[in-house]
Amino acid sequence: MKVIKQNISQTLEINYMPYAMSVIVSRALPEIDGFKPSHRKLLYTMYKMGLLKQAKTKSANIVGQTMKLNPHGDAAIYETMVRLTKGYDALNIPLIDSKGNFGKVYSRDMAYAAARYTEAKLADICETLFLDIEENSVDFIDNYDGKMKEPTLLPSRFPSILVNANQGIAVGMASNICGFNLGEVCDGVISFLENDNQKDILEYIKAPDFSTGGDLIYDPSEMKHILKTGKGSFKVRAKYTILKKENCIEITEIPYTTTVEAIIDKIEDLVKTGKIKEVTDVRDETDLKGLKLTIYLKRGTNTETLMIKLFKMTPLQDSFSCNFNVLINGYPKVLGVAEILKEWCDFRKNCIVRKYKHNIAKLERRHHLLLGLSAILVNIDKAIALIRNTEKETDVIPSLMVEFDITALQADFIAEIRLRNLNKQYILRSLKEVTELEKNIKKFNAIINSEEKLKKIIIDDLNDIKKKYNIPRKTRLIDLPKEEVEELVKPVKQENYEIKIFMTRDQYFKKMSLSDMQNKKLEEMRIKENDKIIFELQTNNHVELLLFSDKAKLYKLKMSEVENVKFNQLGHYLPNLLEMEEREKIIYICPNEDNYQGTILVGFRDGRVAKIPLSLYITKTNRKRLLNVYYGKSDCIGIIQLKENEQACLIRIDGKKKYFKLEDLEFVVKRDSPGKQIMVTTKKLGINQLIVYNEDKK
Repeated sequence: MKVIKQNISQTLEINYMPYAMSVIVSRALPEIDGFKPSHRKLLYTMYKMGLLKQAKTKSANIVGQTMKLNPHGDAAIYETMVRLTKGYDALNIPLIDSKGNFGKVYSRDMAYAAARYTEAKLADICETLFLDIEENSVDFIDNYDGKMKEPTLLPSRFPSILVNANQGIAVGMASNICGFNLGEVCDGVISFLENDNQKDILEYIKAPDFSTGGDLIYDPSEMKHILKTGKGSFKVRAKYTILKKENCIEITEIPYTTTVEAIIDKIEDLVKTGKIKEVTDVRDETDLKGLKLTIYLKRGTNTETLMIKLFKMTPLQDSFSCNFNVLINGYPKVLGVAEILKEWCDFRKNCIVRKYKHNIAKLERRHHLLLGLSAILVNIDKAIALIRNTEKETDVIPSLMVEFDITALQADFIAEIRLRNLNKQYILRSLKEVTELEKNIKKFNAIINSEEKLKKIIIDDLNDIKKKYNIPRKTRLIDLPKEEVEELVKPVKQENYEIKIFMTRDQYFKKMSLSDMQNKKLEEMRIKENDKIIFELQTNNHVELLLFSDKAKLYKLKMSEVENVKFNQLGHYLPNLLEMEEREKIIYICPNEDNYQGTILVGFRDGRVAKIPLSLYITKTNRKRLLNVYYGKSDCIGIIQLKENEQACLIRIDGKKKYFKLEDLEFVVKRDSPGKQIMVTTKKLGINQLIVYNEDKK
């Protein structure tokens, strides 16, 4: 086999670039009409099926017909269709009128029904997408097998690119466009066309609008930056109502980027870990009337303070990252709102010009034919006699051309006139049409050559669309009070008191206040059958515990965030509390009472010992779990927090002991360093115990 050396950059260019460009240009990024190819193929198929005016048909029928343009399979086509429907509620202006279960954008688990059970047709607003498509307003190309034609763009009469949210991931780039209110976008475009000033657009389009509603935390400077550059992020939070009598909070609108199930899961996790103690239950009570998430509270809960905590710790408040990446003439560009609307206006003007040029061509052809008809008006009998006396059919048209000095097209038109119409009345009536044709041709040419008239057509269309299809803004704009900003970052002050903690062999963890343990015997404490307590410690409620596992992981747990348990309760199950992996166990608990000032000693099966300063476990961020916190290539047989005047001893499986001085051990520089070899071991004779003792009491 012959091996050919090739530069890696050349290989990528030849083999990978065509694929990457195909994904960018033909699949993932929206174009100026507001659609990706998959959307456009589906909508155009429905248009050709007559579903703009006709009644709904089965979705399976639509999917099957769309496969003539889109070869990516029925599942992908139906999923695309679902997102465009009124039932799914993902778009500000739905493009498909649906019947049946299409799921919901705000639900992760509410699955849409199969295509054979649902029905659909084009929404009324789609008339504005296809009104000019038969008049050569856009280019058409062959479909994948060359048997049909499909449009490269839709001549949309409103800026769908900004009205409906759109997301796509290509190769090396992505697009994430939020939706805006139809009325505001129309007003912005009209203002731009009338005043020719992009700055005026931002006075009308102030912020995004989402189909799921919610409250947008409005920061004027940040929002202006997003609208100007097409990059940035903003926060949207849920709308809620406090029901004091029922002692609950009802959530009726949530951020566009999350789901009801994600919110419920997060709240339940916070309740289980004790970070949220005010919530007794959370239920999804969504019905045919719409979304409703109910949070039931304990008595005496300060609901406003709780909502601040929930906004901070759950997806009830979420960020939307903007990336207005649009294909302009086949090239991806990140544009601001004003730039996108300028590009759309240019696109729309081009559609109008192409439409009128197409109509002028039709009118001019008709005008040319009628002028030929006028040529035989002077002598109809002569024309009839000439046709009648011509021996060959093929000689009729040349004879008419010579006799009346007309073109082949005019002669063919005259020759095709029925005998009954060859009278003066028919011809004179037809000639009256010439004046009207000349008037319309002049009118259409005036439109094409006038920038102001083109603008007026676009403005009139937008005014009609706004009047007919506009809906009120769903996403409310709010300011975040400074007090709430401070509250979000201010730590909640927890009561401090003496506690005692216990851990059992089966990984149950108990935190109890000393006052709750008064007059109670330790042997009477409830634990699981055949379980036993292997660790106990007295400390305070403000301490942070460092829990070491047998998988060389460290979990940080603040006692103020763990709920107290009663004497007769089993306690918290550590694998659930710490979200540990399967079969992982906590082997040692170290109280961090002096802000990482202490030292731990870690012994390993192979006879090594590592002296690790707790300062190595300090992190810049508030991380709750660390990996590789000690040497992981040999089993850990013991971890001990050192005190003053202590020395250590290793005990091998055969009972042999090795005493050593801790001052002879150097501190490790890295957490997972193996430490120092203290005792010789073999595969059968490994270390099974690490002991520390006080030098004075040896």
